Amino acid sequence: MLPSPAVFHFLWEINTHLVEDGASVRTFGRLTSYLPEESKAILTSHHASVQHQVSVQTTFVEPFDPIVGAQYVTLGEIDKAEGCSEAILRARVLNCVDGVDVALLQKAINEQRNFFKERDNEAGAQ
Repeated sequence: MLPSPAVFHFLWEINTHLVEDGASVRTFGRLTSYLPEESKAILTSHHASVQHQVSVQTTFVEPFDPIVGAQYVTLGEIDKAEGCSEAILRARVLNCVDGVDVALLQKAINEQRNFFKERDNEAGAQ
């Protein structure tokens, strides 16, 4: 059986109730650190003058040649351990997308969400 399609979530949404444990997600952020001995990367993003971050387990995408400071898009599953406030993203895909207009990407994600919401509302009304 194939995994469910990953939904785009912003970094600031991942550690909230909007994303459940085990959910497939796509997200993006700037790679700020990489610890190869732990197979762990940290992606960060700014929103409303607050810096948000998520830990990314890179076991499934290694060997991995990181570019610290570059923008990355990742796809994977969320792991929220009990007693831990921070979620871990177990990456299946981790691509460098340096040069992407992040503001335009955010706008495209919001437009896609609006489209799906309108489509679901129309389908529910019929």
